[in-house]
Amino acid sequence: MNIYAGNLLRNLSEDELRQVFESYGTVSTAAIIKDKISGESRGFGFVEMPNADEATKAITGLNGRDFKGRAMTVNEAKPRTDAPRTKRF
Repeated sequence: MNIYAGNLLRNLSEDELRQVFESYGTVSTAAIIKDKISGESRGFGFVEMPNADEATKAITGLNGRDFKGRAMTVNEAKPRTDAPRTKRF
């Protein structure tokens, strides 16, 4: 199951994100999304957990949980849509 993790600290590493979710089960990938230009974290990421039961427990256990002073937002990731994006200048 692909899980969205938001409201993360900007300096959180992918290893730290993985460790938080590993307390609930097996994590296949953990990725922090970064800005294409600056390379800085955008404050959210995605975690892939192959076992649906473990993933559901992680979502329930971590959503709203204080992690390093911030309440994490954790839920099942929604599929990405290919909606046209507007340019920001």
